[in-house]
Amino acid sequence: MVPTDSSPFVLRRATSTLGEGAAKLAKELGRVTVETVLARGNRTAVRKGGAAALGKMQPRPADWYAFDSADQNTADWYPQGLTCGEDSGTAKVPVFVVSWYFKPRPPVPERGIRVTFLSPSTLKYQHALLVEARPDGSYQAIDIHAGGVAWYGDLLYVADTTRGLRVFDVRNLLDLRTAQDDLGDPRRVGRANERFHAFGYRYVIPQTDSWRVAQPGPRFSFVSIDRGTTPHALISGEYAVAGPNGRVARWDLPLDGGTPRDAHVMGHPKIQGAVSNRGRWYLSQAVDAATNGRLQVYSAGKLLTRQFPIGPEDLTVRGAKVWSVTEFRNKRVIFGVDL
Repeated sequence: MVPTDSSPFVLRRATSTLGEGAAKLAKELGRVTVETVLARGNRTAVRKGGAAALGKMQPRPADWYAFDSADQNTADWYPQGLTCGEDSGTAKVPVFVVSWYFKPRPPVPERGIRVTFLSPSTLKYQHALLVEARPDGSYQAIDIHAGGVAWYGDLLYVADTTRGLRVFDVRNLLDLRTAQDDLGDPRRVGRANERFHAFGYRYVIPQTDSWRVAQPGPRFSFVSIDRGTTPHALISGEYAVAGPNGRVARWDLPLDGGTPRDAHVMGHPKIQGAVSNRGRWYLSQAVDAATNGRLQVYSAGKLLTRQFPIGPEDLTVRGAKVWSVTEFRNKRVIFGVDL
């Protein structure tokens, strides 16, 4: 972790009409809480299931949760980002939040990005579609990679690879069932003939804000929260397919844009997630769909490499563990290892 120039990561606010569109949609669709969505969870995770994701990892993670068989096997949706209620500081129940991107297979059209709210207590979980709303109350799917998600206060920050960060307010977690008896056409998204559609999802969250990188170049591949600093920090960094030159930057929270607090060159290729905690840096490093990844830990100038499951992505800290999510088909788990 070598310090580097942070000025390329300067952010500028680009709210435009996003807040207006979200407010219009929220007036017509009832708001629900994260706790309500979890209580209504329509899917069930399997604790210590999906062992194929662990590959040859020894020792095994301290704990892990596998998605159900439909989410394991789908070739349409791929998990990428991970955050948790402890990141937010406002969540009233234990919860993980996972971001997914849609990988269309013709003739199926693009369906955007979604987040999953998963309870490690009950194992119940539920998906919600992230959308971009317009001032007239219409809305559309968002076609980005969503490589990372971080929850701070009431806001979800989602990585938008070449642009910066998109912001979603969990207080605008909206229920289509408050406006109609069904979930609309599962093949459509948006509003038509006074009916709402979200590809069959019951819940949508409209984007409320945006932070754009001031100059082209830096990539926003993942995002996380460090609550161990004063002030707290938002972290984002770059995936580099080859070479050691991917960078990571940190901004003070609450986020008000501008130049980051600091930036570093990470020194490894294929870094899919990074988080700092109590003076240490944790980096998740992928290899391929059949090979165990690695956790690279920098502490007091020294590097420690630990084995990770196959296909590790974004990172978050919950309790005394660092957690990640794996992306490949039939190898999709949320897992935690001791810090």
